[in-house]
Parts: sequence; structure tokens; C-alpha cells
Amino acid sequence: MKKYDGIMAAVLLLWLIIAVGVFYFTTGENRKEDMNYKVEINQIMTGLVNQTESAATGQSWEDRAAQVDLCGLQYVKSVSFLPAETISEQYTGASEAESDGFRQAGTDSEQPVRLHDFFRNHNGVHSVIYPIISGESVTGYVRFDYVTDAGSRRMLWAAMGGMLTVGLMTLIVLGYVRMKVIKPFHVISNMPYEMAKGNLAVEPQESKSRFFGKFVWGLGMLRDALYDSKNKALELEKEKKLMILSVSHDIKIPLSAIKLYARALREGICESEAQRGDMAAQIEKHAGEIDEFVKKIVSTASEEIIEIEVADTEFYLRDYANKIKEYYEPRCRLMMTQFHIGAYENKLLKGDMDRAFEVVENLMENAFKYGDGRLISLSFREEDYCQIVEVFSTGTPVPNKELPHLFDSFYRGSNARDRSGNGLGLYIGRQIMLKMKGDIFAQRTQDGMKFCLVFRT
Repeated sequence: MKKYDGIMAAVLLLWLIIAVGVFYFTTGENRKEDMNYKVEINQIMTGLVNQTESAATGQSWEDRAAQVDLCGLQYVKSVSFLPAETISEQYTGASEAESDGFRQAGTDSEQPVRLHDFFRNHNGVHSVIYPIISGESVTGYVRFDYVTDAGSRRMLWAAMGGMLTVGLMTLIVLGYVRMKVIKPFHVISNMPYEMAKGNLAVEPQESKSRFFGKFVWGLGMLRDALYDSKNKALELEKEKKLMILSVSHDIKIPLSAIKLYARALREGICESEAQRGDMAAQIEKHAGEIDEFVKKIVSTASEEIIEIEVADTEFYLRDYANKIKEYYEPRCRLMMTQFHIGAYENKLLKGDMDRAFEVVENLMENAFKYGDGRLISLSFREEDYCQIVEVFSTGTPVPNKELPHLFDSFYRGSNARDRSGNGLGLYIGRQIMLKMKGDIFAQRTQDGMKFCLVFRT
């Protein structure tokens, strides 16, 4: 959680830096636009003042304002002049016709402009008015109408709005992921560790969002399986102890009799051949009883090994092949082993798909362990109304004399001397296939081993 909070803080800081940068860029552009129109106004004012100071000209301010060349100017759109006496006449009761004696530059119109129009803002343009001072008195006013690059400004503000929207959406998404995904997962992340320690009392709690529905459901199934396995192990241990006590008690009687008869024969208590024959028969009889007890122990141990439950269901071959591919293709890629799945026709197979995958798991692990790592392939064929799935791996095949014993319990071939294992993988795999009313057998090839799984269709 702390790392994720750090990521959120870093994202927020980055967004603030970008937003501040865009803001300063926007304000900088606005200041630049303000300077641009002021530069054009200053240029015009400088020209008008120079004309006034020049002795060669006799033009009035009205004429000069009307003759200002606005071509090539980007911001200033018109220049107007209002004599100061016009304002004086307006406020001393002069007639309206006498007080409108000025023209507007930028047009060919010679019509007088009313006083209130000179100071009124026009739609779509900005204006600035400068007084013309001669000596210590104001002789008139020059009005400049100009426009700014509003499109660029709108674009910059739109960029700011976009940055704000993206930043808020990012924070909302990160916050949602934190509250609905990271935090619920943090709550259940400790459960596998607790189960590994044997604490099976805690049940996984699903959040309301149910983002981890399948994961929590799997944890619950794992917890139940471990709980059942623990109870079965306790029951098995109890049964083992009872069996050992019972068998030990039962073996003591024939064993004591065998010792007694053996001592009598050794010391020559029996003088006749008939008596010695009877004692030998008794020894043989009690030895047979002990042999039955030993068989019982072996049978009980074998039944415990193959305590496997198989569901009587059906599954599609495509789902089976895809599951194998999804699980083992990335692993083979990491191990630099070529992995190939041949063509097949999708069919409905009888059996337990999870148990069938367990069989392939044992075969694949053996291929990784005992193969040479060059190639592992799956091929499919149909034979006698059964589906055959062949798992082949390159490497040194087992000797012919060991082939019949590969599926025996606790049997390990001569190629397994320096590798870990208990010799139960193939044995369990065969018991699973037999419980599904199928079969599994092994074949030696010139450059490897092939295991064939037989499924009912």
C-alpha cells in the first residue's frame, strides 16, 4: 500500500508540475499578445507625433488620424481622433451638429461620429484612448481599436482545462483502484501465509466489488482441501497406530510359538522324527499367519496411497489442450525448450478434466527432469473409439527391462539416481486413468520417451 500511495503522490506531483508549466506558458503568451498590440499603437503614435513636430506638414490631427495606414498591422484595426473642444462644447450646451466635428480613420466615411460613440466599446474589439497634450493643455484624444489573438488564448485555456480534467480523472482512477482493488487484495494477501503455517480457521472475506471473486473462491477451496487433508491425515495416523498395536498383538502369539518350537528343535527335546515333523509344521503354520499379517499391512498401505477421488464428468479436448498450452508454453519458452501441440479434432471426453491435467503435469515434470530439453510435443489420434493423447519428450529412453515397472509405486528408473523424487508420479497417474476407465502406457522411441493417455469418448 505504501508503494502505491507513493506512486499516487508522484503522479499528483508530476501533474502539478505540468499544470504550473502550462499556466505560466499561457500567461506568458497573454503578456506577449499585450506587448504586440502596444508595439503597434506606439508605432502609430510615434508617427503622428513626428508629423506634428514636422514643419513641412499643415495637416490637422483629424486628417492625420484618418490617413493612418493600417495595412500590415495585425492588431490595430482603426484610429479615431476627438478634439478637446468638442467635449467642452458638449458640456456648454453646444448643438449636437457642432460637437461632432471629427472623423473615424480606417473607412472612407466622412460622416461625423457622435461623442458617446467615441467612448463606447464596440463588439469584438478592444479600445484604448490616449490624450494629446500640447504645452499644459489637452488638445484632443486618439482612440485605437484593436483585437487580440483570442483563438490562441482559447486554445491555451482549453489546454489548461484538458490538463485539469486528465489530472482529476487520473486521480479518480488511481483512488478507485486503491479502494476497490489494492486495499481488498491487501486484506486477503496474508491468507496463503497463514494457511502455510497451518492456520485454517480464517475464512477469506470477499469485498463488495468482487474483483477477486475467483481468487477468493479458489482460496476457500484450498482452505477446505487443506482442512480435509489435515483431518484425513489425523484419522490415518490414528488408524495406523491402532493397526500397528493390533498387528503387534496378533503377531506376538505366532511369533512366540515359532520361537518355542525353534528352541525345542535346537535343544533336541523332540527325540522322534514324527515329533520334529509336527514342530516344523507348527512353525510353518505360524509363519503363514505372520505372512498374512504382513500382506494386510502392505494392502492397507497401498490403499492409502491411491486414495484419489475422480469426478464422473465430461470435458472437451480443446479446453484440455488449451489449459496445457496456457500453463506450459511460457515455461518451455523460459527454459528454451521447443513446445509443440499438434492438430486435433475437438471431441467430448469422459472423465475428470482436473485429474486428467494432473496426469499431464506428472508427465511434463518428468520431461523437464529426465529429458534433454530440446523438444516436448503433444499429438492426438483416435483408436478403437478412444482418444489417444501422446506426450513425447526427447532424451535418453529407459532400458527395456525397466519399462514394465515404470508405473509401479515407489519405483524409480536407473536415470533417476541423481534427481529428487519418490517414484509415485506415474503410479498415481495410472491410478487416475484407471479410475476414469481409461489407461496410460509408455513407449520407447529412438530419441526419447512417449506416454500415451487413453480417454473414453
